[in-house]
Amino acid sequence: MELKQSLSTHLEAEKPLRRYGAVEETAWKAEGLGRSQLDIISMAETTMMPEEIELEMAKIQRLREVLVRRESELRFMMDDIQLCKDIMDLKQELQNLVAIPEKEKTKLQKQREDELIQKIHKLVQKRDFLVDDAEVERLRLPGREESRAPT
Repeated sequence: MELKQSLSTHLEAEKPLRRYGAVEETAWKAEGLGRSQLDIISMAETTMMPEEIELEMAKIQRLREVLVRRESELRFMMDDIQLCKDIMDLKQELQNLVAIPEKEKTKLQKQREDELIQKIHKLVQKRDFLVDDAEVERLRLPGREESRAPT
């Protein structure tokens, strides 16, 4: 009791606290509200309890993680498709050069053959790394395959 009195007299003796905005004018009227109504946070279109908000946020976070994983998978797939197209184009060009008899090939055509072989080799290596990365990513996320299993 003495502590309350000493605090109140001490606060009265000091100069008044500076107030910002409408804090001074805001009056919270809780007399007519029950405890459950005080815990409700009201937004423009919804009224939710704090626990419901936390659950919704957790759901959104999980959904975000799933979408980020899916985006990553789709990017791997797009890169794989592009690499396969490039490889097929180069193979087709190489096949056209290989169809020419060796005696009739010019020095430029022979160089182009070697270039194509080197480019195809590099693209195949790049695709192998991409596939390995995709596999590592898939294995890094356990439980992913079980969720896809048919029921």
